[in-house]
Amino acid sequence: MATGRTSAQFIAALRDREQLIGYWSLLDSPVAAERLARVGYDYLAFDAQHGLFGYQGMLNNLLATDTKGSTAVGMVRVEANDLTYIGKALDAGASAVIVPMIDNAQDAADAVAAVRYPPLGRRSYGPMRAQLRIGPNPADAHDQTAVLAMIETADGLANLEEICATPGLDGVYVGPSDLRLAIGGATSTDPAVQDEFEQALARVRKAAEAVGIAAGIHNADGESAARRLAEGFTFATVAADVVHLQQIATSHLRAARGEAR
Repeated sequence: MATGRTSAQFIAALRDREQLIGYWSLLDSPVAAERLARVGYDYLAFDAQHGLFGYQGMLNNLLATDTKGSTAVGMVRVEANDLTYIGKALDAGASAVIVPMIDNAQDAADAVAAVRYPPLGRRSYGPMRAQLRIGPNPADAHDQTAVLAMIETADGLANLEEICATPGLDGVYVGPSDLRLAIGGATSTDPAVQDEFEQALARVRKAAEAVGIAAGIHNADGESAARRLAEGFTFATVAADVVHLQQIATSHLRAARGEAR
């Protein structure tokens, strides 16, 4: 089994733009998270924005990710760019937060401030279980936690370069469904805007590379993740447990019935 990184090692790899692969979770199932954490992924991302769990579920899944034999650290997509949501995710032990709906550099700066303790930011001091993993000292927390800004809106794309240049921002993360809608897609998978979508992705990669921060993207499957990493994204997430559960159950049902896949 692969050996997992500590939070410090993971954050260093993220900031060094090493290639990292993660898995996305929507379900409140610590038992599933415990198993997924041992598969070999670099991180598990728990979705508090659209996921099917509350604070206790987020906490329990982060606890499960720290299981013996885990190769993964836990990160959280928080509910909103809000000091309270971001602080609670970090206090619960998240190594990184993904902050949705970042429209401009000020939004990105606000997200960074919510992750950093004074005088660098506005995070309230209450590390809770995070102090068991990262340590109670603000300097350690700054070294070992990361903040990632989602690029998924028309304004976010328009202000991309300024967002990437935000001091203290560790990376950007593409939400492909919302981004495709933002550039004029009729649906979250509309092929009619594929050229514009690929141009937007190339711009994200280049803007992140230009300032030396990480560039990540959400993917429906492993093949897509491999392609995006080959293109220059530095981390890629495979999504998601609830979808994959249905897909694999359907494939086994068809096989049992002798149906063609």
